[in-house]
Amino acid sequence: MLDDRKLTILRAIVTDYVSMREPVGSRALVERYQLDVSPATVRNDMAVLEEEGYIMQPHTSAGRIPTDKGYRLFVDRLGTVKPLSGAERRAIETFMAGAVDIDDVVRRTVRLLAQITRQVAIVQYPILSSATIRHLEVVTLNPERGLLILVNSSGKVDQHPVDLGGAPEETVADLRGRLNAALVGLAPSQVVERAERLVEEFPDDARPLGAAVVAAILEMVTADPSTRVVVGGVPNLTRFSDQYETTVRPVLEALEEQVVLLRLLGEVAGTGDVTVRIGHENPYAPLRSTSVVASGYGTDDDIWANLGVVGPTRMDYPSTMAAVRAVARYVGRFLAEG
Repeated sequence: MLDDRKLTILRAIVTDYVSMREPVGSRALVERYQLDVSPATVRNDMAVLEEEGYIMQPHTSAGRIPTDKGYRLFVDRLGTVKPLSGAERRAIETFMAGAVDIDDVVRRTVRLLAQITRQVAIVQYPILSSATIRHLEVVTLNPERGLLILVNSSGKVDQHPVDLGGAPEETVADLRGRLNAALVGLAPSQVVERAERLVEEFPDDARPLGAAVVAAILEMVTADPSTRVVVGGVPNLTRFSDQYETTVRPVLEALEEQVVLLRLLGEVAGTGDVTVRIGHENPYAPLRSTSVVASGYGTDDDIWANLGVVGPTRMDYPSTMAAVRAVARYVGRFLAEG
C-alpha cells in the first residue's frame, strides 16, 4: 500500500508527463508542487514507485514516466469525476440544440466529443426500440419506380426504393393511406406482427404492390442500427506523431474495422458510467498502447448504445472522463426528450 506522499508524487508525475510530454525528474517535482521534502526524498519515493511497477525510466539519466499500472492507480484514485463548468455545459447544449434527426445527433455528438477531448471519438448508433412510426410516404418517381419514406418518432428518416410496376396514382394514394392508418404509432416489433395481416387486407389489384412496399418497410424497421459507428477527430492523432508506430498506426488500422470498434466500445462501456481501459487492459491487442474512455448513453432504465474516445495512454484522464460522461448524459437526455 502506498502512503499519501508517494500517491501525491505519482499523481504529480502523471500530471506533468501528460502536459509536458517529457520524463519527470525529482527536482522538477519539488519545485513545481512544493512537496516540502528534498529531491533526495522524492528520488527515494520514486525508486519505490518504480520497484512497485507504477513508473519507469525510459532511458538512463532520464526522469520517470507512468506505466499502465501507474495510470490505473491514478484513475482509480480520482474519486468522483469532476463536473464540467457551466460554460462547458452550455457549449454542449448549444452545439446539440440544432440537431434535426438521429443521423444529425450522432454526427454532432462525435464531432463535439472529438473537439472537447482532442482525441479520436467513436459513437455507436442508438437502438431506439421505443421509437414508433410517425409517417409513411410513397413518392412516385416515374410509372415504374417509387420511393418509400419512413419517419419515426425520434425524427429519423429512412428511404427505400420500391418497384411500382406501373400502378396508377390512385392505387399508390390508396396504399399510402392504408399504410399510415395501419402502422403509424406502432413500434418495430408491432409493425412486424401487423405486416402479414396487412398484406391480406389490400385489394386484389394492389396486393402485389402492397406486398413489395410492406417488405421494404420490414427491412427498414428491422435493420440493426447498433452495427453502425461514426468516427471523428482522426486529425487529432497528428499531435502524437512521436508515437506513430505504438499509437497512431494501430488506431488508424482499428478505425477501418467497424467490428473492432463495436467490440471495443461494447467491452469497455455498456453502463451509464464512465469506464477506462488503459494500455494492456484493452481486449484488442493492437490497441494495447492506447487508452479507451467510454460510457453507455440512454435513459436511467435503458442503455441504447455506447460512445467514447481512444487515444494514447498519455491522456488527460480527468478532463476526458468528465467530457465523455457529460456528452453521454446530454445525448441520452436529448434523445429521450425528443
